[in-house]
Amino acid sequence: MAKVIITGVDGNFGSYAANSILGKVDKKDLIFTSPNKDALKKYLDMGIDARYADYNNAQQLKDAFHGGDVVLLISLPFVGEKRRRLHKNAIDGAIAAGVGKIIYTSTVGAGIPENKALVKVDHEYTEDYIWSKGVRWNILRNSQYAEAMVASYDQAAGRDGVLANNHGDGEMALISRNDCAEAAACAAAGAAKDNTIYDITGPELVSMQMLVQVGNEVTGQNVIYKFIDDEQMFRHFDSLGIPRTTEGDFSKAAFPYCSEDMVSYGRAIRLGQMNKLTNHVELLTGRSPRTIREIFMDKENFKLGDRTATE
Repeated sequence: MAKVIITGVDGNFGSYAANSILGKVDKKDLIFTSPNKDALKKYLDMGIDARYADYNNAQQLKDAFHGGDVVLLISLPFVGEKRRRLHKNAIDGAIAAGVGKIIYTSTVGAGIPENKALVKVDHEYTEDYIWSKGVRWNILRNSQYAEAMVASYDQAAGRDGVLANNHGDGEMALISRNDCAEAAACAAAGAAKDNTIYDITGPELVSMQMLVQVGNEVTGQNVIYKFIDDEQMFRHFDSLGIPRTTEGDFSKAAFPYCSEDMVSYGRAIRLGQMNKLTNHVELLTGRSPRTIREIFMDKENFKLGDRTATE
């Protein structure tokens, strides 16, 4: 049996994937890594080989990945040069350690030239770098987390009842983060065909109007959707102290994403450049992903608030 490395087991995505793969692969064939030493303790207590991983140091990552055959590289929660550099370090460390296959969590919309969403720059860089190394690979291009949009709905319901953004009539196959992580765990456990791209999407295309309609039906709220243009979207993020570019001051920002990233993401949705719809989750996991209605109905059991499936 190949020895499987799961990175980022301190995060929401990584911890779910780690817990899931424990039911698929014997723990003696697993290596869990994290840049957070405290997060490793519970896995060490379970008798799992859990190791500190410093993404700033490719040589240290070689040691962290030593003995592994397959690595699930969960993309890091940044945008820009920093993420590209850390991903490169992780890939270099894995290759130096003798890892023979890299599975990477990318984004839906990567590989589409007309898609100008800033987020895909980092993912396309990382995909290309993996392909240049001659190892076996899988790319899991995740759609947007449904939980993030449910959180936006809840925030609107608790504020003024208006959910405003620049998505317009664009549709996206929103997917639960847990379903993304389950698909990743299954791929790491051997379900994925080598050298194949999987678009990890929900089971239905959802517009913002459809989202608020389902939310209202499930919750009894009366949220409305309001389209605002890209410049209005920028001004909204400005009011929250979010820098426009990756080089800005994030000291007052609530999350590590610049507004250029988020506005361009919404624009790509509006222009129909993020509307992939596939059965790839079912191919990997053997079951259909949850619908947006199911997530609204069971939202207490989901951690809400993350924006994309890139973390």
